[in-house]
Amino acid sequence: MIDEQKLQQILRDFASDRDWEQFHSPRNLISALNVEAGELLELFQWESTNHVVDVDDPETRLKVEDEIADVFIYLLRIADKIDVPLEDVALAKIKKNAEKYPVEKSKGKAVKYTEL
Repeated sequence: MIDEQKLQQILRDFASDRDWEQFHSPRNLISALNVEAGELLELFQWESTNHVVDVDDPETRLKVEDEIADVFIYLLRIADKIDVPLEDVALAKIKKNAEKYPVEKSKGKAVKYTEL
């Protein structure tokens, strides 16, 4: 189980110790999140049916894990800055998605709920 508040406190301390809070506005953190998400995407950019990224390769796996961690860290910082309880909002969103995408209508389909 992830302890959201514990991780956020560690990240707050990390930023504070380096006097980085001044740079951690929500906008700046959201920009950084997008950069890191782009770096994660870049690792899979040319993946196709003929070329699949080997996430079992130790070097590749480490790169993927590092980028996932960066995305997660920035998401935690953003949520902390604007006081969004990640677990609560994630569970609420999953519930909304379950209503928009009922199993009997959406199973095996990759279409938007408005097309079901």
